Amino acid sequence: MIRVVLCDDHAVLRRGIRDTLCEAPDISVTAEAGGYAELREVLRTDLCDILLLDLNMPGRSGLEVLASVRETHPGIKVLIVSMYPEDQYALRCLKAGAHGYANKAGDPVQLIEAVRTVNQGRKYLTPDVAQMLADSLAQPTPELPHATLSERELQTLVKIASGRRLSDIAEELMLSPKTVSVYRSRVLEKLKLTNNAELTVYAIRNQLV
Repeated sequence: MIRVVLCDDHAVLRRGIRDTLCEAPDISVTAEAGGYAELREVLRTDLCDILLLDLNMPGRSGLEVLASVRETHPGIKVLIVSMYPEDQYALRCLKAGAHGYANKAGDPVQLIEAVRTVNQGRKYLTPDVAQMLADSLAQPTPELPHATLSERELQTLVKIASGRRLSDIAEELMLSPKTVSVYRSRVLEKLKLTNNAELTVYAIRNQLV
C-alpha cells in the first residue's frame, strides 16, 4: 500500500485529491495538513511514502517546505501538485528536489499514475515537461531574469502582477508588509524595473500570470 500525506491549505481541493486517490486500491491517504506547521506534526506520527505538496501556501512556500522535508525526512518522496503553469514552475521544482510535478487541473487518472510512478523511485514528468527538459538539455537557452529570483521574490512578483496590494500579499504569505516591500524592492532591482506597472508587463510577457 502506498501511504500518501496531502498538504494543501484549501480543504476543498484536499478533499478532491483524496477522493481521487482513494479510488486506487493500492493508495491510502494517511493524513492531511493545511500548512507547514501542521505538516511537521503529521510527519512525526503518520507513516508516509509520498507527500503531495501544494506550491502556494501561506507562511512558507512549497519550495521552502520541500527543502525542509528533504532535510528532515529524506525517505519521503515529494510530488508537487499545483495550479501554477508547468512551463514556469515544473523544472524549477524538479531542480529543487521534487520527484514530480502534476497540475491540479489535469486528468485525475494522471494523479494516480504520478503517485505510482514516484513510489517506484522514478520521476514523474508529463509529456510537456519531458519535452521542456529535453529541449533545455539539447539547446541551453540564456537564463531569464526572473530565474534569479528567490521563491518568495517570485511569489511577490506574481501576486503584484495579479493585482494584489502589498498588504494583501503580506496577509496571504503570513509576512509583515515591510518584509513584502523588501521583496518587491529586490524584484525591481534584479529585473531592472521601476514600478508595479512594469512588473505586471514583465510577468505577462513571460507568462507568469
